[in-house]
Amino acid sequence: MQSVDRAIAILEILARDGATRVTDLAAELDVHKSTAFRLLAALEQGGLVEQSGDRGRYRLGFGVVRLAGAATAQLDLARESRPVCLRLAEAVGETVNIAMPQDGDTVNISQVRGPAAISGHNWVGQRTPSHATSSGKVLLAAGALRLPPELERYTPRTITSEDGLDLAGIRERGWAVTVEELEVGLNAVAAPIRGGDGSVVAAVSVSGPSYRLTPDRLPEVGELLVEGAGEISQRIGYYR
Repeated sequence: MQSVDRAIAILEILARDGATRVTDLAAELDVHKSTAFRLLAALEQGGLVEQSGDRGRYRLGFGVVRLAGAATAQLDLARESRPVCLRLAEAVGETVNIAMPQDGDTVNISQVRGPAAISGHNWVGQRTPSHATSSGKVLLAAGALRLPPELERYTPRTITSEDGLDLAGIRERGWAVTVEELEVGLNAVAAPIRGGDGSVVAAVSVSGPSYRLTPDRLPEVGELLVEGAGEISQRIGYYR
C-alpha cells in the first residue's frame, strides 16, 4: 500500500509541476533516489509517465490521457442517458441501469430507481457476469465482451452454454432478457447503446421482481428499451 500511495503522490507532483527530475521527486517523497526511480519505472511501463526530452526528467504519459478519456466517456454517458432513464423508469415502473463492458465483465455506471416501494438494490459500481445478465448478453452479442471459457451457474435457470444464450437471436431481435438467471426472483431486459462509430459501447436495462416484471411483459419492455437506447445513442453521437 505504501508503494501505491507513493506512486499516486508522484502522479500528483507531475500534474502540479510538469517535468521533474528523479532527485526532486525523491526529496519531496522523502525516499531514496533508487526507490523513486523504481516507482517511476513501474509507472513508465504502464504508460502513466514518460521521460521528457530533457534527460533524467519525467512527465505524465499518454496513459493518463487514455484513463481520463475513459472516465470522461463514462461520465458523459451517465449524464446524457439520465433523462431517458428517468422516463423509462416511470413508464415501466422498474429500475433502469446503464452498464458498460470492463475487463470481461459488465459494470453498472448509472441507475434510476423505479417508483415501486420494492425496487431492488443499488447496482452502481458492481460487476456482474456477462452470461447471466441482460446487459451482459447484449454486450456479448455485439462482440463488446468475450464469453469466458466457463460459465458459472448462479441459479437453476442460469444458462451455461453459448448455444443456450442464443446471441444471434439477440442481435436479430435487438434486445436480451434474463429470467431468474442471476438471482431467483429477478428478471431483466436490455438493449444496446451505440457510440459515434456505430459500435455497441453500453447497454440500458430494466430489472425488477419476477412477479411484476413477468416473462410476458419482457417483449413489450424490450421494444421500449430499443427506442430509449436509440435516443441515448443519438445523444452521445451516433447517427444512422
